[in-house]
Amino acid sequence: MIRALQTEKTDSRQPLAAFVFEKEKAVLGFPQDKKLFDAAQSEGFNGKAGRASLLHPKSGSPARLVVLVGLGDRKKFDLEALRKGAAIAAKKIRSLSQTSFSLRLPEILDSKSEAVATVEGASLALYSFDKYKKKSSSDKELREITLVGSKLAQGSIKEGLRMGHILSDAALFTRDLVNEPPSDMTPLEFSKRAETVAAQGKAAGITLKVFDKKEIEEMKMGALLGVARGSAEPPVFIHLHYKPQNSRKSIALVGKGITFDSGGLSLKSPQNMETMKMDMAGAASILAVFKALPALKPAVEVHGILAVTENMPGGRAQKPGDILRSMSGKTIEVLNTDAEGRLVLADALHYAVKQKPDAVIDIATLTGACVVAVGSLVAGIMGNSDDLASEIEESSKDSGERFCRFPLVEDYKEGLKSPVADLKNISSVRGEAGSIIGGLFLQEFMDDRPWVHLDIAGPAWTDRELPYCKAGGTGFPVRTLLHYLLKQ
Repeated sequence: MIRALQTEKTDSRQPLAAFVFEKEKAVLGFPQDKKLFDAAQSEGFNGKAGRASLLHPKSGSPARLVVLVGLGDRKKFDLEALRKGAAIAAKKIRSLSQTSFSLRLPEILDSKSEAVATVEGASLALYSFDKYKKKSSSDKELREITLVGSKLAQGSIKEGLRMGHILSDAALFTRDLVNEPPSDMTPLEFSKRAETVAAQGKAAGITLKVFDKKEIEEMKMGALLGVARGSAEPPVFIHLHYKPQNSRKSIALVGKGITFDSGGLSLKSPQNMETMKMDMAGAASILAVFKALPALKPAVEVHGILAVTENMPGGRAQKPGDILRSMSGKTIEVLNTDAEGRLVLADALHYAVKQKPDAVIDIATLTGACVVAVGSLVAGIMGNSDDLASEIEESSKDSGERFCRFPLVEDYKEGLKSPVADLKNISSVRGEAGSIIGGLFLQEFMDDRPWVHLDIAGPAWTDRELPYCKAGGTGFPVRTLLHYLLKQ
């Protein structure tokens, strides 16, 4: 992760990035320097979002190397536009084999928020999962960014830098977990990563309990055990707990942690299996939240409850037609072993309810139907509490992560009725409302306390390069979760 500094003045020895609004003939922060914009305009630069222009001022002022980045229409400017602009600037500077640069904040919104978004955009854009690649001695990394702002804003910028570092680091930690090869990131390895996070946060009040297979059996988590049966790797159940002094409320974050999903005996196609190391992104994002909690210190008690296993088609794998008895006592007829996420969450949600939190949020790469409904850039959100869902949506405005509200249509519950068990794991009505059906199934393991389900099947992973994310794990929605916890 790059280091970020702050200053009031530009350093002409460093490359400089600055911003321009579309159809405005002034560089933000340098309104008196018309030559900069004129030189860029002569090469076709017009300030449109996503565009950049590289300049070499003859005078060396305000720097020997300047990158102008378009922010688009001023009326549409927000933190996400700045985040994307910072990403473009950082990638452009890196392509020039520079190891540091200065960036002039536009100072249109408050300085703290702008600093957060700028650090996020640059840090997230420069991330690369190259742990398994041969390193070249000639490779140069961009290591430092200096934010330039007014003297009066230095305190706000400093706090924004701190926040930007913490939020970016959490998202990048999530990406690292999701991008690991599935034969390396096994349930046991995931639990070791949790142990490291808990050890680092012990002084801040973080504790950890990892339940092994025998203990899971003793807790009668039959749904989790059913999914785990086909794998040679034993499951783990993880309970992280953060309890600060004078906490105002208690929140349970519940994560699906399928470290590899083959579909079980309801086997996925080879192509659909290629990215299924990402099926633990929900659990990974919660572990990243706990990594950030000691630095952010929110005044809220947080439970992190993670059901972690593989879903494999081994000789002992559960079969379509099997009936599982969940921890709650409810029985589930399994008709599709590839609808396994809701099974492990059934036990995890019941366990969460037993902790008596004030609210429960589950995060899961649950349904391909959600991707069909809202695409790969938006997560589904549904639950029994409009207020809780609205709080998540409000927090997402700070992160730039997008959600779409789905209704939990009670009439669809009819399809989950089973003639031989309390409910089925898929609906008898196929080909419609798949994401809502998943949410209705999970609701069966909740009581009436506030609860929302975040279906992150689309945005947890990207097959194409995004403005500040290469192909692979995205880190979604850890920054939204952290903003939410800070507002409690």
